Amino acid sequence: MRKANVLIVDDSVLIRRLVADVIAADASIAVVGEAANGRIALQKIAQLSPDLVTLDVEMPELDGLETLKEIRKTYPRLPVIMFSALTERGAADTLEALHHGASDYVTKPSSVAGRATAQQRIREDLLPKIKSLCRLGSAAPATAAKRDSVAPTTPRPFALRSVGSPVAADVVVIAVSTGGPAALAEVLSRLPADFPAPIMLVQHMPPMFTRFLAERLNAQTPLAVMEAVDGQPVHPGTVYVAPGDFHLTLQRRNGGVVTVLDQTPARNSHRPAADALFCSAADSYGPRTLALVLTGMGQDGVRGSEDITRAGGRVLVQDEATSVVWEMAGLVAAAGLADAVLPIGDIANELRRRTARAYDPAAASARLAAAASPPRGTGLRS
Repeated sequence: MRKANVLIVDDSVLIRRLVADVIAADASIAVVGEAANGRIALQKIAQLSPDLVTLDVEMPELDGLETLKEIRKTYPRLPVIMFSALTERGAADTLEALHHGASDYVTKPSSVAGRATAQQRIREDLLPKIKSLCRLGSAAPATAAKRDSVAPTTPRPFALRSVGSPVAADVVVIAVSTGGPAALAEVLSRLPADFPAPIMLVQHMPPMFTRFLAERLNAQTPLAVMEAVDGQPVHPGTVYVAPGDFHLTLQRRNGGVVTVLDQTPARNSHRPAADALFCSAADSYGPRTLALVLTGMGQDGVRGSEDITRAGGRVLVQDEATSVVWEMAGLVAAAGLADAVLPIGDIANELRRRTARAYDPAAASARLAAAASPPRGTGLRS
């Protein structure tokens, strides 16, 4: 059995030991080295050619963000998982790291957690991401020294749904996980401020992280982006981000559609879960629902895509070549639920095409007024 070779970078001896012990218990992963700061890490990457690096955010001499920037200069496709504290500063630093090319992140166990609890958290959160990013169970991972000279993998086969012409969508619902912040910025920055439909977004992130994601996207795109709050009417040209630890769903009330937040059990090990959002969108909008499944791990979004297609709606997915991890989107495509499989650079135009209305001056003015009514950056949960 081949193994994924991991370099652990953290200034905490305790964290390095916890991670190393968890990895040692898994036959498919091996620790090839450890480093206490970024400068040592850069030397060891060149010496050891790891398949993946776990990188602490806060370190002396050369912190995680600066180390990541240096890694990306030489190894643009080496998987890097950030280790982040579950704090406001940790959330902000992690979003910055994802913007600069980190592949994914995990949050550190609480300092008051016992050793067994901390190891369990690392086992559940970190190991699946290592295996997914290193493609364990598929093609062998390329080493850091070789990764940037290998040819792209051949896309896996899939069949598109054979359906008639879609109606113009009244809502866009998005599911995304690993690689999400960069993919979202790429898509949403290409949409106009007067986009004619509301956009509902589930990104797998904990509390605080989703708030910082909304703030960053609000600054990066022409659209108004906010973390959703319970019971707010939805408006065109506005992106509503599901808050960490809450499902975001849609419900028709008094002739309109409002957001609903709840803490019902996790779906596919996630809360928020795309399946919860997608199923409610199918109920509320029926054939005028347009779903988009982007890069990410796991199967969240498959069940919801089934409900959307059953209601007559449409589903788009990001292609394998431009995805950090092609599992969420790939499973939807493999299930025959996708109308189109698109590279990330083509998705915004397709969203515009599938939400386009025949031009009507009065309706256009009304949409612009509705899009402008929620001030940019408001509506964030405290």
